[in-house]
Amino acid sequence: MATNMLSIFRPVLVAALLCVAQQALAILPIEQWQTSSGAKVFFVANRGLPMLDVSVDFPAGSGYDISAKAGVAAMTNGLLRMGADGLGEDDIARRFADIGAALGGRFDSDRAGLSLRTLSDPQQRLPALDLLARLLRAPAFPAAVLSREKARQIGALKEADLKPDSQAGRMFYRLVFREHPYALRSVGEVDTVGAMTRDDLLGFYQQHYVAERAVIAIMGDVTRTQAEGIAEQLTRGLPRAKGAVAALPPVLPLERAITRVVAHPATQSHILIGAPGIRRSDPDYFPLFVGNQILGGGGFVSRINEEVRQKRGLAYSAYSYFSPRQVPGPFVIGMQTRRDQADEALAVTRKTLRDFVSNGPTEKELLAAKQNIVGGFPMRIDSNRKIHEYLAVIGFYNLPVSYLEDFVANIERVTVADIKTAFARHVDPDKLVTVVVGADKDQTVTAPAAR
Repeated sequence: MATNMLSIFRPVLVAALLCVAQQALAILPIEQWQTSSGAKVFFVANRGLPMLDVSVDFPAGSGYDISAKAGVAAMTNGLLRMGADGLGEDDIARRFADIGAALGGRFDSDRAGLSLRTLSDPQQRLPALDLLARLLRAPAFPAAVLSREKARQIGALKEADLKPDSQAGRMFYRLVFREHPYALRSVGEVDTVGAMTRDDLLGFYQQHYVAERAVIAIMGDVTRTQAEGIAEQLTRGLPRAKGAVAALPPVLPLERAITRVVAHPATQSHILIGAPGIRRSDPDYFPLFVGNQILGGGGFVSRINEEVRQKRGLAYSAYSYFSPRQVPGPFVIGMQTRRDQADEALAVTRKTLRDFVSNGPTEKELLAAKQNIVGGFPMRIDSNRKIHEYLAVIGFYNLPVSYLEDFVANIERVTVADIKTAFARHVDPDKLVTVVVGADKDQTVTAPAAR
C-alpha cells in the first residue's frame, strides 16, 4: 500500500520540488558586465542578509605549471595572503579579524584566487575590500615566509609519498594525462619545491594574475552601483596582459589500456580506474552527470556500490565521478579492498562498467536519479555562499548566465538514450588506466594499441 501511494504522489512531489527550485531562482537574477580593464563580473543582489561574498579568480591553477617548476602555482596562491603592500601575515590576519571578515582562497587545476566574506555595513565592508585589493595588487612574497612554506611543503610531500592512497593518485594522474600539466602534482615535488625562488612566484603572478582575465563574483547586500565600484577597486593596479590568453594544451585520449600494480605493505589495496573525461563546457555534461549518479555517484543506490559492496562485500565504498575542467578532466572509479580481494573487485567493477556503457540505465534507475538530483537542488542554492560559488563557476567556465534557472530542466530532459550515447562517446572500457597500490610485487600490463 505504501509503495502504491508513493507511486501515485511521485509526479506531484517532483512538480512541487521543481516549483520550489524555480521560485528560489526567480528572485535571484544574475547580472554581468566587464570592468574598465576587461575583467568579467557576475553579481547577484540579496538584500535580505547584511552579508557580502566576493571572489576574484584567475586562470592560474596548477595546470599552468611546467614540469620543472611544479608547485609554483600553488605556492604563489598561498603566499598572496602572507604579506602585501607593507603588511606582514600577522598584520593581515589581525586586520581581518578586527572587522570580523573572513579571507579565503581557491586553488585547483584551472583557477586560483582569493575570496572574502564580510558584513555589508560600510564600517566593515570598506576596510575589508581595501585590504583584499591590496593583497591582489601588491603581494610581497616575503623570502622568509617562502622559506618556511617550502620546508613545510617538502615535509608534507615526503609524508604523503609513504601513503598508499597518495601513491595511487599520483600514479593514476601520471598515466592518464602523461605529458599534460594535469599530470603534475598540484603542490609540486620535493625537488621542484626545494628549487623554488621568489622570482618564480613573482613571475607567475605577473603572467597569470592579470586584470583582463580576472573573474569577479559578488553576492549579497550591495547595489549594482556599489558592485561596479567593488569590481573596479579589486582590479585596479593588477598586472596587465602582455600577450595572448594563456591556454591549456589539449588532453590526448588514451591509445590503450594499462594496468599498474604497485607493491606496498598496506592491508588494503587502493584502486583507481579511469581515463580523460570531459571539459566543463561539453554538451554531454548533463547526460553524463545524471548517468554517473546511476553508475557510481549516487552512494549506496549506485550500480558500482551495489555490485561491489552490497552484494559481495568487496569494499566499504566504491564510487565513480567525472571531474570536468577547462579541458577534459578525469573520469574516475575508486575503491579500497582487501589485498586478496583486489582481483575480484576489479573484475566486478569492469563488468559493471562495461554493461552500463553497452546498455545504459533502466527507466526506473533514470527516474530515481532525476528525483534525487531535482529534490536536492533547492539545497544547492539555499545560502549566499553556495550561490556565490555557482557565480564563480559560471563566470570562469563561460557557462550560460541562465545556468541555475535551466538546471532542473536540463536534468529532466535527459533520456536513457542520451546517457547511453554520451557514455559510449566518452568512456571506452577497453582503454582505461588501472592503478592498484597494495600488492606483493610491482607489475605493469599494457594492452596493444587499438587500431
